[in-house]
Amino acid sequence: MVARKRTAATTSKRSPGPRPKLAGTRRSRPRTALGAPAVASGRRIGVAVLGATGTVGQRFIQLLESHPWFEVAEVMASDQSAGKPYDEAVGNRWKLPTPIPDAVRRLRVKGPKERLASRLLFSALDASVAGELEEHYARAGHLVSSNARNHRMDPLVPLVIPEINRDHLDLLEEQPYGEGGIVTNPNCSTIVLAMALAPLHQRFGVESVIVTTFQATSGAGYPGVPSLDILGNVVPFVAGEEPKMESETQKILGRRNGKGIEPAPFPVSAQCHRVPVIDGHLEAVSLKLRSPASRKQLADTLATFRPLSKLGLPSAPREPITVRTEDDRPQPRLDADRERGMGITLGRLRPCPVLQWKFEALGHNTIRGAAGAAILNAEILLRDGRI
Repeated sequence: MVARKRTAATTSKRSPGPRPKLAGTRRSRPRTALGAPAVASGRRIGVAVLGATGTVGQRFIQLLESHPWFEVAEVMASDQSAGKPYDEAVGNRWKLPTPIPDAVRRLRVKGPKERLASRLLFSALDASVAGELEEHYARAGHLVSSNARNHRMDPLVPLVIPEINRDHLDLLEEQPYGEGGIVTNPNCSTIVLAMALAPLHQRFGVESVIVTTFQATSGAGYPGVPSLDILGNVVPFVAGEEPKMESETQKILGRRNGKGIEPAPFPVSAQCHRVPVIDGHLEAVSLKLRSPASRKQLADTLATFRPLSKLGLPSAPREPITVRTEDDRPQPRLDADRERGMGITLGRLRPCPVLQWKFEALGHNTIRGAAGAAILNAEILLRDGRI
């Protein structure tokens, strides 16, 4: 299978990097069956983690330690960390229960815009620098799988959840980066909502959504929310979260058109709260459907939603959505780690007297909602022969 040719950006300068492109040229990106010879041969592909010392960067390194397709070969962080061994750069800020992998511990941290040899980059960069740096590396011929918010709503950048809108990856062929490109995953709260809505929208059609979130403190990074603000308290504001949930959900559930993505036509109203929980975003969702449905039909539609089950992706959950019947589930402590943190747990599915139906949905915010989502996006890119 051969990718469509892409038009490179017109510029008078040649971008630096391992795969420099020539201005005004067109390149084709060949694809192979099951994506990559490396997968078939058992060889692991070296990747780089951008923003490697932060909360999400650490999670990338943890999840990639035993990944069968990818291995961390390079790490990049701020100028303050550049030149140091990774363990020295992180110091006492490593906040995961597993130790820093031995293969990463002594890697020299590279600085922003420093040349990277890896073709695939995972971005955990802070939004204050992600936009410029991700574009820099894409122009240099790298494929960037980004968790940052900066490019999510760009018309030609796919905002992808592989179970839902894998076809949006075709936008890569229209980006002005030659052999490079940028793919994004959603906000950590958006991904929980979109996963719960997608099978219902596909079968019954969604007309309107109201969602209230109860978001874990790990979503704020480290050091995050001050303890005196969050202990024994709920903060009814998470900066920028509500408009992201509303617009990103519509893009993910939208469809391709000649100009990019036509957003899904239904409105989403979000209210976001920070709560004293370490991991796991819980969401209370009410929705109106276009076609009538029984509770059993809804539950069956959700529980049987397994679009990636035959693709053999290492990070894909066997059961993307689990429907619980207990009155008191899902709960972050009991359900956030289901399917190695990659599954969504849904419960309390019941009629809504204002709209039609309501339920609770839960997902792990730093795994399914961040690093794990970007890794799954890279797996589908490799599986489809785009890497």
